[in-house]
Amino acid sequence: MKRYCLALDLKDDQTLIAEYEAYHRNVWPEIQESIRTAGITALEIYRAGNRMFMIMEVDGSFSFERKSAMDAANPKVQEWEELMWTYQQAIPVAKPGEKWVLMDKIFTL
Repeated sequence: MKRYCLALDLKDDQTLIAEYEAYHRNVWPEIQESIRTAGITALEIYRAGNRMFMIMEVDGSFSFERKSAMDAANPKVQEWEELMWTYQQAIPVAKPGEKWVLMDKIFTL
């Protein structure tokens, strides 16, 4: 099992944040299936203000390249991503076109 942590911001608007959270209480089944099929065995998203933090636990079949290719070929994932971008914005250190930014681990106990 490997764990990845990523960050992304939401637009700083309480109405949009509430809508975003409502979508995540009822994530589309096709999105949940695409997550599992990519080798993600557990996924959690936390929020502080408009900053979000995602923890993904993955199996040996997972790679970011494979997940990206699977997502690009899945119209329902593309629809979800386009809808979610209504609420999201890149963090300041994101590269052009990058959404969720992989975080560096700096401490382990």
